[in-house]
Amino acid sequence: MLRFVAKVIILISTVSLSNTTSGKDLSIDACGAVAGGESLCTVAIQSAIDQVSSAGGGIVRVPAGIFKTGSLFLKPKVELHLEEGAVLLGSISLEDYPKMRTRIEGHFEPWTSALLNAKDLSGVKITGSGTLDGNGKPFWVAFWKRRAENPKCTNLEVERPRLMFFENCSDILIQGVRLKDSGFWNLHLYSCRDVIVDGITITAPHGDPPKITGQSQPWDEISVDRAPSSDGIDIDSCQNVTIRDCSISNGDDCIALKGSKGPLAMEDETSPPVEDILIENCLFESGHGMLTCGSEATVVRNIVVRNCEVGPGVPIIRLKLRPDTPQLYENMLFENIKANNAQAVFDVKPWTQFFDLKGHAPPQSLVKNIVIRNLTGSVRSLGELRGNKGDRISDIKLENFDISAERANFKIDQIESLDLNNVVVNGTDFAVEQ
Repeated sequence: MLRFVAKVIILISTVSLSNTTSGKDLSIDACGAVAGGESLCTVAIQSAIDQVSSAGGGIVRVPAGIFKTGSLFLKPKVELHLEEGAVLLGSISLEDYPKMRTRIEGHFEPWTSALLNAKDLSGVKITGSGTLDGNGKPFWVAFWKRRAENPKCTNLEVERPRLMFFENCSDILIQGVRLKDSGFWNLHLYSCRDVIVDGITITAPHGDPPKITGQSQPWDEISVDRAPSSDGIDIDSCQNVTIRDCSISNGDDCIALKGSKGPLAMEDETSPPVEDILIENCLFESGHGMLTCGSEATVVRNIVVRNCEVGPGVPIIRLKLRPDTPQLYENMLFENIKANNAQAVFDVKPWTQFFDLKGHAPPQSLVKNIVIRNLTGSVRSLGELRGNKGDRISDIKLENFDISAERANFKIDQIESLDLNNVVVNGTDFAVEQ
C-alpha cells in the first residue's frame, strides 16, 4: 500500500503549475465578441483562439460580462483565461455544437461536441475565476420528457453537450474556474496524462426528477430540480491526474473513473487503465458518489483520496460491478475523510443497467487492496460490499473509524479478507457478523 501511494504522489508532482504561458495577449472583445448574452460570439471567440495560436501562443482573455457561445476548439499554446465576472454562456441550440465522432460512455460514436474542446494538445490551460455556464435546462427537460415517454431510455438517446472535453492531451491545467449547469457531463478527460484540476467549483441541480405532464409543455415552463447525467469530473482511460481543492455539488457522480465495457473490454486498446490518481482537499456536497468506478470501467488502480469532506446522501466509495464486464479495481486508499450524514461508506454492488453479455459467459471481476482509514463524522449506514456471482473481493481494511450511523448495518458477501482495526460506530467497537 505505501509503495503505490508514494508512486502516485511522486508522479503527480511532475506536473507543474509554474509553467506560465508567454506571447500574445488578446481579449475576445477585441475580436468582436459582444457581452450581454444575446449575440452568439462563437466566431469571434474562436478567432481569438486561432490568432493567438498562430502567433506562437499566449493568453486569450474573457473579460467581465456574459458571452454566449457554441462549441469552441482550443489550439496549441493557448491559455484561455476567464477573468472575474466573465461568463461563457452555452447556447441552447444543438446546432451550435457540431456533431463529431467522440468518446462517450466507453465507446466512440457521433455525438454533440462540448462547449470547450481540446484534442491532441500539450500544455492546455483553462484558468481564472470566471464561469462556464452550460445553460443546461432545455437539454435536461428534453431528456426528462423522453424518460417520461420511455422510462427505459438510455442516457444517449437525447443529445446534450458536455461543458469540457479533452482527448489525448497532456500537461493540462484547469484552475480556479466555475462550472455550472452543464447539459451533460461537466469535465470529461479521455486518454489524457499529467493533469492538474485545481480549485474549481462544479454545480448542478441535484433534487428530484421533474414531473412531466405533457410532451408539449414548453421547456421554460417546467421546473427542473435535477440535472441528469451531470457528472462532475470523468477520468476516462487517463493516467497521472491530480484533483485538489475542488467543490462539487451535482445530480450524478462527483468523480467517476471510467474505461470500456462489455465481455471483451480487457482487449479494448482504446481503454488503457485509469491509474495514479490523487484527489485531495475536496468538498463533495452532493452527488451519487464521492468516487465512483463505472458505469463503464475496466482496470482502475493506484488511487489516493485524502483530506476530503463528504456531504449528506453521498456514498463515499461507489464501485459498480457490471455482470457483463471483467473489471479490476485495486490499490485504493481513502484517508482522513469527514462524513456529514453521508449515504454510506461502501456502495459496492452489481450494476445491471443496460448490460449485455453478447453471448459470452459471465466474466469475473476482482476488487482488492482497498483501505479506508481515519474516517470521522456521520453516515446513514456502512452500506454494501458485494459482487456478482463469481466476483472476488479481497484485502479490504477499515482503520480508525469514529463515526455515528443511523443504521449500524453492513451488508457483505463474497469477501475473502476483511480487516477491522479500531472501528468505532455509535461509540462502540464494531464487529462484522460472519
